[in-house]
Amino acid sequence: MRTKLLLPSPVYGRGVGGEGCVLKHPLPNPLPQVGEGIGALKFFAALFFVPLFSPLPTHAETNWDGTLYGYTTQTAPRMDSVLNPQNQLAHIPRSINTAEARFNVKWENDALRLTLRPIIVNQTAANQAYLSQWQLRLRPSESVSLAAGREVLNWGAAQFRSPSSPFYFDNGRSNPMRELSGVDTVKISWTPNIARTLSLARIVGSGHSAQNPWRDSWLLKADQRGDDWAGGVAWAHIAGQGQFLGAHAQYTARDEWLFYGEAGYTARQNTLQSPADLAQPFTISAQSPKRLTALIGAAYTLENGQSLNLEYLRDNHGYPPAQQSAYYTRAAASPMWAGMALGNPPPLLGRDYLHLVWQSNLLDSGGYWRAMATHSLTDGGNELSAYAEKSLNSHLTAFAVAALPIGSTRQEFANLLRSSVIIGVKVGMR
Repeated sequence: MRTKLLLPSPVYGRGVGGEGCVLKHPLPNPLPQVGEGIGALKFFAALFFVPLFSPLPTHAETNWDGTLYGYTTQTAPRMDSVLNPQNQLAHIPRSINTAEARFNVKWENDALRLTLRPIIVNQTAANQAYLSQWQLRLRPSESVSLAAGREVLNWGAAQFRSPSSPFYFDNGRSNPMRELSGVDTVKISWTPNIARTLSLARIVGSGHSAQNPWRDSWLLKADQRGDDWAGGVAWAHIAGQGQFLGAHAQYTARDEWLFYGEAGYTARQNTLQSPADLAQPFTISAQSPKRLTALIGAAYTLENGQSLNLEYLRDNHGYPPAQQSAYYTRAAASPMWAGMALGNPPPLLGRDYLHLVWQSNLLDSGGYWRAMATHSLTDGGNELSAYAEKSLNSHLTAFAVAALPIGSTRQEFANLLRSSVIIGVKVGMR
């Protein structure tokens, strides 16, 4: 039996090495490295447990669930890397052991709703605790809602990257283990009917991240949905970056086919310029010219409920072949330039990519798997990756994540790592 394709499932986490990370592709460490210490742990313990025993408004409902994780991350850095020779610049750890707890808490009555997603982590070298997401929402009327909190402003059906989002170009669907964290917003939404939504948000901070590129930004978003289609447009003003225009749309043809596309037009901040002329050095531009990034894709659902996605991405902010070749040649010339290349790359080095996804039936309660292959049309490199989980009983699940770059040290997917693997278990709590 086929399952009709609509919007992508929200269970997917953030993709391996998101935008802004030095290690953009292979390293499957799913945790932001921010905040630590006993004080933070006490704070989140109070935040989670105190409301459970506090008096709530009449008719309020309280719900919570959680997942405990234990896993090990094993990584094989390339010793012959042009960007990170002998692992002396990036210092990529070969082994990381992690214990983690992720909670979802909700208090709600007819007019007010509070949701929290606390994350508590103990890794080999540090303890961290932070709020990945939270929101306080008030509904003064049936069609209007006011909200403040930390929200993931993500949309569209794309799997590889999301050009229509100014905040989450890496939309997190490449690695279901990855925790996607929100940005701090104050938002008003108007929903006159089930088919239309208009929202205006003020972004006051970049969430728990130590970096704060989205502070003092604005987002205006309009969405509309029909029986077999959905779409939206986004306008954003980002401090230091200027205007962003984005759009996304999807159309379900019969039950088995889904066609979709996304596009975004904007400049980018602090971009590394790599001229094709090797006589010129690297430079960092405060703001790049405005360019278009677009993705088109199609998904087909098989009779057994499994699905296949094929996507093509064109990112005009990436390097064409001559500039990408010069990028590696300069990095090989000196450790200083290797450090610049390693620390300031664009989100994607190349311009043209193909991405294939094959995944199991999302309604299968016994387990889930997802296999992915990505090919760079700019440098010819490839990456194979996969996620799989298997239910051992009603609470315990085993899982694994693996990434295998294929190519040379001067190809994007294989320029830092030979392989990376996560193996672990998770326990559901209720």
